[in-house]
Amino acid sequence: MRRDSQLQLVFDSAPVIAPSMLKCDFSDLGGEIAALDRAGSRVLHWDVMDGHFVPNLSYGAMVIAAQRKRTEQLFDAHLMIADPARYLDDFLAAGCDAITFHLEAVPEPRALLRAIRTADRLAGLAINPGTPVDALRPFVDDCDVLLIMSVEPGFGGQAFLPAAIEKVRQARALAGPKKIVSVDGGIGPSTIAECARAGANLFVAGSSVFDTDDYSAAMRVLRDIAGPCRNSLS
Repeated sequence: MRRDSQLQLVFDSAPVIAPSMLKCDFSDLGGEIAALDRAGSRVLHWDVMDGHFVPNLSYGAMVIAAQRKRTEQLFDAHLMIADPARYLDDFLAAGCDAITFHLEAVPEPRALLRAIRTADRLAGLAINPGTPVDALRPFVDDCDVLLIMSVEPGFGGQAFLPAAIEKVRQARALAGPKKIVSVDGGIGPSTIAECARAGANLFVAGSSVFDTDDYSAAMRVLRDIAGPCRNSLS
């Protein structure tokens, strides 16, 4: 089965909790992935930061590629970088199953979205808190994923911005029932329900998973809260 089809099947069983590897213990990356495997995680979210598009550095394609053989989980790459097209082949070769980049970095994203889809991966567009959802409208047909940032990108552990809920609702209305609407930043037990009601079906969770002693229990709590709240469109 094509990797994009496998990923779509995962999201068809929403809500999906995708642990954000930005918050993991980097001194034991392999151990963290193994623990998430045991916890039943199906998608890992890789936040790639370049110190230019966002004021922080994280990791690149080489680190992700080194982890690909450790797990069958699907890799969701979120490129918070200034020139994603330049590095697309690296992230494809690293085994990323979904690749999302920012509209603020690529104002004319069609060619890059189509290149990702041509490689049989899911293609996503992300927007920062200050960018209106309507800016995504011309490109929705070329997207599989719309990602709403619910914090300013660049650092983990930030507080959720409530204005993101309405943006998720608008994104779901724009996307229709079949596409993935993701929300990233400050997702935890107190914020996930409203995001699910608004139409999100992929929830990137950092601190609310990694700052606990039991990843399985933490993810189960999030799924149990989000599941009954799912927007009818999702």
